[in-house]
Amino acid sequence: MATRGAPMVPGTDGLDYEYRQKVAAHHHISVLNKSRLKWCIFFHALLFFVMLAKLSADILDRLDIFILELEELEIPKPLLWEYLWCISIFFSFFGLSAARGNIISKMQKYLIGIIAFGVLPLVYCFLYYIGDIWEYTMMEEDADIDETDIHIWRKMPYGLLWFAFCLVGFQIHGFTLFFGWNLVQAWNARYQNRKIQ
Repeated sequence: MATRGAPMVPGTDGLDYEYRQKVAAHHHISVLNKSRLKWCIFFHALLFFVMLAKLSADILDRLDIFILELEELEIPKPLLWEYLWCISIFFSFFGLSAARGNIISKMQKYLIGIIAFGVLPLVYCFLYYIGDIWEYTMMEEDADIDETDIHIWRKMPYGLLWFAFCLVGFQIHGFTLFFGWNLVQAWNARYQNRKIQ
C-alpha cells in the first residue's frame, strides 16, 4: 500500500495503473445483483410468514387442532390463490442455488416459478378485490359500511388489507424478476466471452 508523503518509486510517474487488470463488467453486475436478489428472497420469506400467520387458522382447522385465541379472531377462510402464492417460497431454493453456482437453467426455473406462483396469484387477488375497494373509495363519508356488500374484518375493508399485501408483493417480485434477469444476462455474457476465447 502507498503511504502519503512517501517518496515515489523512481522510473514511474504514477500512471501505471492503466495497465492493471480490471474486473469485467459482467462479474461486477453478477456480484451486485446476487446480493440484491438475496435481499429480495429474504423479504419474500418475511411476506411468506405473514401469509402463513393468516393461513394458520385454516391449517389448524384442517388438522383438527382447536386454539380458542385464533378462533376468536374470526379470520376469514382463505381462497385458493393464497395457498398457491405460498408455493412461490419453495422456488427461492432454486434462486439461491442458482446464485451460488451461476447456473442459468436454475435461475430461469426460479423466474418462471415466481411469475407462475408469485405474480399471477397476486394479480388474481388484485382483480378479485378491486370491486370492494372501488365501492369503499366511492362511499360517502356519512355512509354506514355495514350496509354495503364490502367484506369487513376488524372494522377494516378486507380487500384493502389484501391490496396492501399485493402492493408489497408486487414490489418484491418485481425486483426479484429484475435482478434475476440481470443475473441471467450477465452469466450469458460470461459464457459468450468464454466461447469467443
